[in-house]
Amino acid sequence: MILGLDFDNTLIRYDELFHQLAFERGLITQELPKVKNTVRDYLRYVGKEDEWTQIQGEVYGKRIREAIPFEGMQETLKKISALDVKMFLVSHKTKTPYMGSQYNLHYAAIGWLREHSFFDATGLGWHESQVFFELTKEEKVQRIIQLGCTHYIDDLPEILIMLPDTINKILFTPHPVDTIPEEWYPLEEWSFLPKLLFS
Repeated sequence: MILGLDFDNTLIRYDELFHQLAFERGLITQELPKVKNTVRDYLRYVGKEDEWTQIQGEVYGKRIREAIPFEGMQETLKKISALDVKMFLVSHKTKTPYMGSQYNLHYAAIGWLREHSFFDATGLGWHESQVFFELTKEEKVQRIIQLGCTHYIDDLPEILIMLPDTINKILFTPHPVDTIPEEWYPLEEWSFLPKLLFS
């Protein structure tokens, strides 16, 4: 088994941070639900697409350290790692934001992983060679295939659709979704993953 993992909105949770930045800029009220896609959809609805793009750059760059791991993610990956399951992080991420200050988003993401003990012997004990940030979705998919991933976890259905059927597709769904394809596996909480992989 080789487990591939997405990064944004799969390992790292931005919901509260997106809400906080939009509120700081006076674009939303506190009453709007603290869900990334809700903030995005609202800003698009009121014609603030550029502001949303700028917030993304800041969240993924300068203020990424304020984002938190999804509950149970690190503990679950530690359990799976102890079973000698090989893991790779493969994410679609541009090097700099589309708009606003030109932070190095790859460097920022590596910094977040480092701060959350992904590369520590007492943490997950990963090496940076297990982490890939690809500039396009197509390159991301090719990397997943090249690494020989047998299972891949992503929050975006559009990525899973692009993967060959030889890979077990796991859709991370911390927020409810209507339906998913029969052959996919829904993952609502990280703590459910070992049972999903090994049952």
